[in-house]
Amino acid sequence: MKLLIINTLKQAKRVIVIVIGFTILLAGIAMIVLPGPAIVVIPLGLAVLATEFIWARKLLKSIKERFDQMRK
Repeated sequence: MKLLIINTLKQAKRVIVIVIGFTILLAGIAMIVLPGPAIVVIPLGLAVLATEFIWARKLLKSIKERFDQMRK
């Protein structure tokens, strides 16, 4: 019973992280055409999603590398 509760809480945490991450990411994508700091919000959404998804981690890494190249 205790194991079932622990697994359920882990899954609930994962669902909450996914919903929050995609909400932030979609808000950032909307800010591309709407007024707002899309350049800040999109990486923030990817950072949240990177805690659960490898594809988000890789995409965030490539965005960081592009920012580093632009700074040089």
